[in-house]
Amino acid sequence: MRLTRTRSDAAAAVKGGHVTVNGAPVKPASKVVVGDRVEALLNGRRRIVVITEVRSKRVGAAVAVECYDDESPAPPERDEFEAAFAQRDRGAGRPTKRDRRQIDRLRGRSS
Repeated sequence: MRLTRTRSDAAAAVKGGHVTVNGAPVKPASKVVVGDRVEALLNGRRRIVVITEVRSKRVGAAVAVECYDDESPAPPERDEFEAAFAQRDRGAGRPTKRDRRQIDRLRGRSS
């Protein structure tokens, strides 16, 4: 399984401070060596990989997967309540500010 869909997604995660190598924050062009432990927070999930091979050229996702060992914890089980998708009635228009605040509270995004 690949860590991110695109290189630009990976660079954005690094720039946002969501990626560390051996416990230290990194820059997008940082080099890794065999044995480095890369930790990343991607899509709300903690990913941990250990580099087993370094390639000098870019390769496809299928080959890149062979270059690291994934030590990430198992993803949490999806709750039925969490999987439900809220929909507004057709023609109801955009949510008001009050509606948005209620939606944010339900999703746990606001205090």
